[in-house]
Amino acid sequence: MFIALIIFHVLVCLALILVVLLQSSKGEGLAGSAFGGGGGGISGAVFGGRGAGTFLSKATTVLAVVFMINCVLLAFMSSNRSGGAAATAAAPENATSVITREAQAERERALQQQQQQQQQAGDTSNALNLNISPSPSNGEEKPTTGAQQPTPSEGGDK
Repeated sequence: MFIALIIFHVLVCLALILVVLLQSSKGEGLAGSAFGGGGGGISGAVFGGRGAGTFLSKATTVLAVVFMINCVLLAFMSSNRSGGAAATAAAPENATSVITREAQAERERALQQQQQQQQQAGDTSNALNLNISPSPSNGEEKPTTGAQQPTPSEGGDK
């Protein structure tokens, strides 16, 4: 229904443009110059001597009214269709914009990523804690992985 009204609206727009351009003004417009003005030519054969002026003015009025009514209908239908002001007043907690939803989703992704990084950091520190063993000589902890350097008690280079 909405698409049909849009197509109808475009057709009314085109007809309104055509009718306005065909009307004669002080300079006779398209109705006078392009179609053999002064009641002759095409416009004289179709509308008669003075009939073009009254027919075109009535057609302009009718098309303008149809155009305005169609604009109101399309505006009403589009506000109900996309959850506009009427939906916002009825249920404000459900009415969020696309930008707000995207921002919330991005924030949730960032929080999940931060939690994953913290969890990985915790796993890494736990793995390091498993590799540390107490030293038999003085009770201090020293890492068991990597290059071990001699302590002064072990008698390294002096």
